[in-house]
Amino acid sequence: MRIAQWDPADEKTARACHEIMIAAQAVDDPVEPPISYGPFRFFFREGWDKTPCETWVASGDDGTITGYYRIRLPDLENLDQASGEPTVHPAFRRRGIGRELLRHAGGRATAHGRSLFGASVAAGAAGDAFARAVGARLDLEEVRRIQYLRQIPPGTIAALRASAEKAAAGYSLVSWIGDVPEKYRGPVAGVVNAFADAPHGENEEPEVWDADRVRERSGVLVRAGLMRSYNVAALSDSTGEMTAWTEVIVDPETPQWGYQELTAVVRTHRGHRLGLLVKTAMLELLASAQPELEFIQTGNAAANQHMIAVNEQLGYRVVEPAWRHYEMPVAAIR
Repeated sequence: MRIAQWDPADEKTARACHEIMIAAQAVDDPVEPPISYGPFRFFFREGWDKTPCETWVASGDDGTITGYYRIRLPDLENLDQASGEPTVHPAFRRRGIGRELLRHAGGRATAHGRSLFGASVAAGAAGDAFARAVGARLDLEEVRRIQYLRQIPPGTIAALRASAEKAAAGYSLVSWIGDVPEKYRGPVAGVVNAFADAPHGENEEPEVWDADRVRERSGVLVRAGLMRSYNVAALSDSTGEMTAWTEVIVDPETPQWGYQELTAVVRTHRGHRLGLLVKTAMLELLASAQPELEFIQTGNAAANQHMIAVNEQLGYRVVEPAWRHYEMPVAAIR
């Protein structure tokens, strides 16, 4: 077996890896449609947030591509960590390819001075069993929920929004489609930083955002025309401060599906049902701007009871499999 670093100019290999991802997801996590090729290739090359990365590809003696991994190397926080998921085509599993990819990833992590390696897998799938077999520690479990928009009884969202508006007197809403406008980059960073107190991994250092980071490292797929982004935020009428923000993204190739990104409320403004307010307003925005939408997927750490309660009000239902986040010392990768 040969493991070689992917050349971003190599379109044939990128497409082969995309096909591997589709085949693996069909077996391991068939709930949602696989990401389309455009965003996948962008992810291979740059990642979602321009965090430094490398992509390595495994092939057999005959040149058949059998698997790959993409190692993420944080450069602003969590400098001791690396992450990535070795992915092997189902037809080539149980031949030691996954272990070889993991060993190789461990070597790359060591070369970059990292001491912890993490990965995310679908619960109960091959990656879950593999993580346990190599001695990784379960760090965090995230429950998957899906909102079935066509099944929400008429009037439900309007009634929930009206109740949230009563509790949120003194706040106004703004919305935008696409990249974060310049005037909101600093305020959005403030709301993102409020997410630092949400449940997270044992060794995870929360990210610190400012306007420059929002401009440079968020919305890269949106600016590339590969994803649509819908946003709603709440502002304090008295101070103008952004107090809550929610975002949903949609892959234009699968317009029936939306993916809930961050929803957060600034701590000093909690207790006014702002989370419910921005999420109900989001549904009204999507109904007009993205009428093909049928499903919205979200994930919550099992300990995040407040957001879970909001999502349950909105009709989200738990769907298996959940996601499990594992980590292990790089020195233990053999």
